[in-house]
Amino acid sequence: MSVIRDADSRRSETPSGVMTTFASPTQGGASRSLWRVDAKPGAAGPLHDFDNEQVWSWISGAATVELGEERFAVGAGDTVVMPAHVARRVLADPDAGYTAVVTAAAGARAISADGADLGTPPWIA
Repeated sequence: MSVIRDADSRRSETPSGVMTTFASPTQGGASRSLWRVDAKPGAAGPLHDFDNEQVWSWISGAATVELGEERFAVGAGDTVVMPAHVARRVLADPDAGYTAVVTAAAGARAISADGADLGTPPWIA
């Protein structure tokens, strides 16, 4: 069993927000990755997909999720299952931003909109 203290959590910042890794293969030896996303108000993540399913649960704030050809308004208490190989983008509420907790298979790889392999993001590694 591994205990990962809050002070030891890995934080990765992008222009859209901060990802805080709670557990991953390189942080606690987990077989799944678990992280929090704190998105800035109005932030728009890039259009991309992953080679593995992700499950997102919103804790606070709100967002619009573009998943394939569909769009969903989501907020605190909502969960979205994002299948592998389906283009997605998450757009944060312009006033509140959002906080979500996300899980994915360890080593999940991001794929850009043009099909380029972007590798495993640091919050999943």
